[in-house]
Amino acid sequence: MITAVTVSLLGLLALSIPVGIVLFLLGIGVDQFFTPFPLLRGLGQVVWSSSNSSTLIAIPFFVLLGEVLVRGGIAAKTYEALDKWFSWLPGGLVHANIGTATMFSATSGSSVATAATVATVAMPQADKLGYDPKLFSGAIAAGGTLGIMIPPSINLIVYGFLTETSIPRLFLAGLVPGLVMAVAFMLVTAAICKVKPSLGGQSRSFSWAERFGGLRHLVPIFLLFFVVIGSIYAGWATPTESAAVGVAIAMIIAAFNKGVSNEMIKMCLLGTVRITAMIMLVIIGAYFLNFTLTAAGMGRELKELLVGLDLSPMGTLLVVILLYIVLGFFIETLSLMVATIPIIVPIMTAMGFDKVWFGILLIVLIEMALITPPVGLNLYVVQGARKSGQLSEVMLGAVPYVLVMLAMIVGLIFLPEIALFLPDYL
Repeated sequence: MITAVTVSLLGLLALSIPVGIVLFLLGIGVDQFFTPFPLLRGLGQVVWSSSNSSTLIAIPFFVLLGEVLVRGGIAAKTYEALDKWFSWLPGGLVHANIGTATMFSATSGSSVATAATVATVAMPQADKLGYDPKLFSGAIAAGGTLGIMIPPSINLIVYGFLTETSIPRLFLAGLVPGLVMAVAFMLVTAAICKVKPSLGGQSRSFSWAERFGGLRHLVPIFLLFFVVIGSIYAGWATPTESAAVGVAIAMIIAAFNKGVSNEMIKMCLLGTVRITAMIMLVIIGAYFLNFTLTAAGMGRELKELLVGLDLSPMGTLLVVILLYIVLGFFIETLSLMVATIPIIVPIMTAMGFDKVWFGILLIVLIEMALITPPVGLNLYVVQGARKSGQLSEVMLGAVPYVLVMLAMIVGLIFLPEIALFLPDYL
């Protein structure tokens, strides 16, 4: 059954059928061919129970927060400020790409939204200043992946919802690995451009007065981060409530920047509805698929398969990591998470692995899937913003940052405190 479901999933995705619909179709197929029960009669209850959660209300709020930041003109000013501070480094504006992605990751909660934001404001500078298109675009795609690691993160919310894990603990656990990877991205960029300076474009410098003058544009981002995240850990608000407060503050900031208009509000709401509808369709479809797979005994089959390999817990973990890397080449990241977490996480926790730690490890694997072909969403987002050149250039430019993610996976395995220090300490 595992083989039949996997082949069917890849086949339906190859036909360009929307992921949410594919999950429903697979659920119906499993019900018809692998179970003796009329599970389709329970579809309504599954749809209602999987979407009737106050935790999920945080998703549209965080999506709307990112939309307001982009369309309110805050992104462009943030990028301009970081440009003044990082352009003297080997790699110049590439560091500003990563820095801006890191800051927007701390507010938007979405990798695709972060990559799209930075690509929109950064790409016009690449050709004008002579940057290598591969490294420049690859850094944006990689920096955008930080949106699902640095809190608040939509994917961590989904993981917490599916595994009944504390979302504040997950947010804390993702902070240090996210910042470490951001610094590692910048170090790798500097090393590459030090060895081959032509990749880094023109080196530029700004006066200290210009640098400090630009800091005022970073204040709104820091303010949002401390309000949204701080209110959660102070116990003043749930993730959903803090996201709502964040949207209100973002609108106030956009109004001060004269970025609010009827058209801006309309586009923010439309973008939020589109993205939220896509996410919810995937979650509900995956819930129905998991419902039928559980009834058909796939969880038991998979557990028997892993146990039958007669591997140690560490050996099993390595098999799971390899599985996610391979599946990440072909399956969209959110659907990969929702379809596998209910099956994989119970097996891993039964072997003694911490749910919070495994969630962060899984997010790194999901980040890798976002910048590896052929289905790496961030690659296509950045290429769409470029409006010229080949997609292969973005893919090649992302390779050094994939290696950083592999190093982070190794680091998390041998030093779990990277993820667990903050949640355990606080």
